[in-house]
Amino acid sequence: MKLIFIYGPAASGKLTVARALSELTGLAVFHNHLVVDALLEKLPFGDPEFVRLREAMWMAAFETAAKAGTSLIFTFAPEPTVVPGFPERVSALIGAEGGEVKFVKLTLSDAEQERRIGDDSRREYRKLTSLDMLKRLRPAFRISEAAMPSADLAIDTGEMAPDTAARRIAAALGLSAASAAT
Repeated sequence: MKLIFIYGPAASGKLTVARALSELTGLAVFHNHLVVDALLEKLPFGDPEFVRLREAMWMAAFETAAKAGTSLIFTFAPEPTVVPGFPERVSALIGAEGGEVKFVKLTLSDAEQERRIGDDSRREYRKLTSLDMLKRLRPAFRISEAAMPSADLAIDTGEMAPDTAARRIAAALGLSAASAAT
């Protein structure tokens, strides 16, 4: 079982690249907003119960996939409300089931991020769309991103189209259409 852990800043194309990778490999996408948006129905973002439940739900999904031997693509935006050590806990959980986590870091320039942040596509889920808020939060986001484990692969999505990024990830991590079964 492989968990393809795609992370990067807001508007770096995590979900877009994950969907392209899913189409290429047949692996399911479990993006962070599935849980985040569900919890936002009843809890404010960052509330201690929100933080606890978010991680518990993410971890339950990973454990279920790992026990079933089902590889998965996960998207994640490092930010301060995530309890430190989350990626390491994910790796430990997956490793205990005989699987492995492959970290893929997406990057882009500040100018490109600012150009993308208000895109209509970001409204599909409750994603950050405010340029002013992005600028206020960017320093904290960068601290959280710096605490991430070393990436197995880094891709500048400001310079590479999503389909090309997906093909590069698949090649670098040895993924193919057959990956969906493992």
